Amino acid sequence: MAPNNPRHLSAILAACQLIEAESTLPPLAALAGAAQLSPHHFHRQFKAVLGITPRAYADAIRALRLRAALPTSGSVTDALFEAGFSSSSGFYERVQSLLGMTPAAFRKGGEGERIRFGIGQCTLGAILVAATGKGLCSIALGDDPVALLEALQERFPHAELCGDEPDFEDWMACVIGFVDGRDANLALPLDVRGTAFQQRVWQALQSIPPGSTLSYTELAQKLGTPRAVRAVASACAANTLAIAIPCHRIVRSDGSLSGYRWGIDRKRMLIDREAKVAASASLAPA
Repeated sequence: MAPNNPRHLSAILAACQLIEAESTLPPLAALAGAAQLSPHHFHRQFKAVLGITPRAYADAIRALRLRAALPTSGSVTDALFEAGFSSSSGFYERVQSLLGMTPAAFRKGGEGERIRFGIGQCTLGAILVAATGKGLCSIALGDDPVALLEALQERFPHAELCGDEPDFEDWMACVIGFVDGRDANLALPLDVRGTAFQQRVWQALQSIPPGSTLSYTELAQKLGTPRAVRAVASACAANTLAIAIPCHRIVRSDGSLSGYRWGIDRKRMLIDREAKVAASASLAPA
C-alpha cells in the first residue's frame, strides 16, 4: 500500500528523478541517504509507492534508453553501454526479458524472428492476429486489413512474416471467438512485450472483471502509484493485444470514454456488450 507520509512520497519521487538522471543505478545507500531514510525503510517505501524495486525501476528506464539507442548505435554492445547496462551475461538476460527479444533482434527490427499472422473479419471489423514462437504478440482491430498488415510490418520490419498457414487457422478461430464474445477465455499464450511498469499495468487490466470499468486514476491507485496516472495512461495506449489485455475497460474519471487505439466506437461497443452479458448473468437463476 502506498505510504500516507507526504515527505516519504516526495522522497521516493526525488529518488526516481535521481535514478533517471544517472546512467547506472546509484547505490541503495546513496538513494536512501538522499531520502533521509534507512536503506531498508527506503527500499520498502519505494516498492510500496511504485510496486517495483529501485533496481527494477532503473532497468525499466534503461530499457527505454536501449530501445532508443539500438537502431542507431554502431553495435549492440555500444547501445548497452549508452543505456547504462553492463555487458555481463546477467544484464544481457534481463535486457532480453525487458525487450521481449534479444537486443540484436530488436535492433534489426525483429530480424531472425518468425511471426505467423492471419487477417479476417469479426464483429468489430477487420482483425489481424500475429504470434511469435512464444505466443500472441498482436491482436489488432480496424477498418482496413491492409493498414493492419502495414502496421505489423512497421513494428517488425525485418522479421519473417508468414501468412496463410493452415495450422494458424485454429489460432485465428480461437481469437475471433474470444473477441466476438462467444468464448469467455482466451486459451492461448501471450508474448507480452513491455517495461516492468507496463507489464504491471497490463496485469492489472486483466484483473478487471468483464462489465466493469475503472478510471485511469483508480487504476493508478490500484497499482499503489496514485501519482502515476499519466504513466498508466501511456501503458494502456502501448497495449498491442486488443481485448486479451482489456484496456477498453479504462475510462475517464467522469465515466466518459477516452482514446482507444482501435477506435472509440469499438471501445463503446465492447463496454456495452460486456455490461449486457454481466447484467444477464446476474439475473440468471442460481
